[in-house]
Amino acid sequence: MDRLRFGPAGVPLSAEERSTIGGVKKVHQLGLDAMEIEFVRGVRMSIKKAHEVRDVSRSLDVVLTAHAPYYVNFNSQDKAKVEASIKRVYDTARITWEAGGYSIVFHAAYYGDSTKEKAYARVRDALQRVVNMLRDEGIVIWVRPETMGKGTQFGTLEEVVRLSEEIEGVLPCIDFAHIHARSVGKYNTYDEFAAILEYVEEHLGRDALDNMHIHFSGIEYGEKGERRHLPLRDSDLNYEDMLRAWKDFRIKGVAISESPILEEDALLAKKIYEEI
Repeated sequence: MDRLRFGPAGVPLSAEERSTIGGVKKVHQLGLDAMEIEFVRGVRMSIKKAHEVRDVSRSLDVVLTAHAPYYVNFNSQDKAKVEASIKRVYDTARITWEAGGYSIVFHAAYYGDSTKEKAYARVRDALQRVVNMLRDEGIVIWVRPETMGKGTQFGTLEEVVRLSEEIEGVLPCIDFAHIHARSVGKYNTYDEFAAILEYVEEHLGRDALDNMHIHFSGIEYGEKGERRHLPLRDSDLNYEDMLRAWKDFRIKGVAISESPILEEDALLAKKIYEEI
């Protein structure tokens, strides 16, 4: 990736045309340069439409990512649910690739009654199958398990980095708000933000820092972790130091705002980042 790009998770709230193409055009108009397509309720985009999205996004230099449906659990005891989960992540990757996308993100699993090691093995095996399916079709796109905000959810920093070490074509999606919430208020100082990036570089190399997929927002949390996303200014997230760490590590890739005020916080973060 050429630089760190900023954009919203989904069509900007201020876009009059409520479509992916309308969103891309609005992102460009706002001075942002990335957008995440939200397939969270299901993958519903034709190949023809994906190619139209690709052409518009490339002409406007807006990099696209996508979020897979929420209904994914690679650690389900129900084999049919695991198979459906594999298909949802595969479908997301395939159509995002057709749309010229750079990267997709998904929520991998819940621990349920499993040990964490058993859950890890099941997630790894399912994710390897997704990657194999894509590779067999010549589809090249980053597939990224996300760091998650609750202790019941698979997705610690260590787990998603370990998956990335073991499976080619996989890198983590680092959600700084989720890490902050899961740790019940930790990971909120410059040194702690830097430690996250150091961990990624130590285990995955400089290439991982040059190809980041980040989620950020403010966040409300309790003893069990994440409750809901908040605007940056309405939360305790020390976002200026977070952005300073990103700048100091010269990371590249895409930083996606999942704030309730999507593009406002994407623009706020971009402005602060460029002024550091």
